[in-house]
Amino acid sequence: MREIEAKKVIDAVADLCRRANYELPDDVVAALEQAVASESSPLGKRLLQSILRNASIARKGKFPICQDCGLAVFFVEMGREVRIEGMTLEQALTVGTRKGYSENYLRKSVVRDPLRRENTGDNTPPCVHIRQVEGDKLWVRFMPKGSGSENMSSCVMLSPSDGADAVRRIVVECVDAAGAKSCPPITVGVGLGGSFEECAKLAKLALFRKTGSRHKDAFYDGLERQILEDVNSLGIGPLGFGGTTTALAVHIEAAPCHIASLPVAVNLQCHAARRAEVIL
Repeated sequence: MREIEAKKVIDAVADLCRRANYELPDDVVAALEQAVASESSPLGKRLLQSILRNASIARKGKFPICQDCGLAVFFVEMGREVRIEGMTLEQALTVGTRKGYSENYLRKSVVRDPLRRENTGDNTPPCVHIRQVEGDKLWVRFMPKGSGSENMSSCVMLSPSDGADAVRRIVVECVDAAGAKSCPPITVGVGLGGSFEECAKLAKLALFRKTGSRHKDAFYDGLERQILEDVNSLGIGPLGFGGTTTALAVHIEAAPCHIASLPVAVNLQCHAARRAEVIL
């Protein structure tokens, strides 16, 4: 059994909060640069260049990329040979979030109750998904998820007979309805299968993939490419001002499901596709 001190987890999580909010991942920057080269709209090109300039200023000046520093979302894979010393893993993630958001002057965006709306003052509690795996490592993936794009997401229960064409339609309708509100160019996470709640988790998990990476399953790789083409043909463009770059990528995650259902979730991510990870 390998023991990891809770303080090590706390400090690592605090650093993830800082890095994700200050530093746009290299793969996202590369995708935006590629979009500048391929965007057909002159205004769209200028807007993409402004987005890249903003990301550069944030990284160099140690400022948040966006004023919405997001709800703290964690996907954790915990080896079964790992034990957290001093507190539970979820407690350590919460304390680390509190530390990271307080010490790095990140906006506190969490309310204690969805209807009475009292701010917790420290951006906790985070949203935590923990999966136990083999081994003695702790893999922590973090995403500060802003509500501009999150509010434009959706979940639909289709009939199995609806098939892939209906999935394409649902995703395109979701992006079209969002328009400029999701701060395009977006990354589109699609969760298929599982159950009502599982497909939504899969859609969020899909956003952790490197932007534009190929799906390992050729069938879903093809579907991702088709949906990306559909989405970019909408003409919404960078920040909704028109153009050919509405989305940088479409990522699909699929899971087994009941014979009578086809759950589909669409989780949109804005151009500030912030995420960071650490293995302890």
